[in-house]
Amino acid sequence: MSALKRRLDSSLTAQAVLAFLMALAITAPFSRPDEHPASWLLRSALYTAVGVAVMVVQRRRISRATGADPRRLADLDRKIRHREVPSDPEERAVMRRLVAEHLRRMERGDRWLPYSLGLMGLIAVGVLVLGAVTGSLSLPVFCAVLMIGMCCWILWMRRRSLDRCRHMQAALREQDERVS
Repeated sequence: MSALKRRLDSSLTAQAVLAFLMALAITAPFSRPDEHPASWLLRSALYTAVGVAVMVVQRRRISRATGADPRRLADLDRKIRHREVPSDPEERAVMRRLVAEHLRRMERGDRWLPYSLGLMGLIAVGVLVLGAVTGSLSLPVFCAVLMIGMCCWILWMRRRSLDRCRHMQAALREQDERVS
């Protein structure tokens, strides 16, 4: 399982294949019955292409900000997740810039987090209201619970990422104090 995780971390192709399969699994049930299956494949390919393009742009932007190779970023992110402090001074400097970039992006995202969570909450309430008006509550309740669960997951993942980045920042600072 760890080999699969490492492959998904480092390979953009593996991520694209996984994204395509997920998009296909999501678009197929929501398609019209008279629709040809090739349209599912085309839509899934389009969604995957947009997602991969966004990922490539983000990786390039972060690699320019940190001065690291885009392929090396996956390994550095894995080290942040596993709380591994690099021993090489050059790698520590790149890691320090990467952690600072991650923290800067998360702080910048703080402004929009309440709005996006509020919008998701409004959508959940709107789906419940529409379900109550139409008389069918099973699917709206499921969608609202799914939306609320997604909001909680976003908050949990964000807090977890902040904790990891702050821990790595402190560990790098401590490592530099020991070295000097």
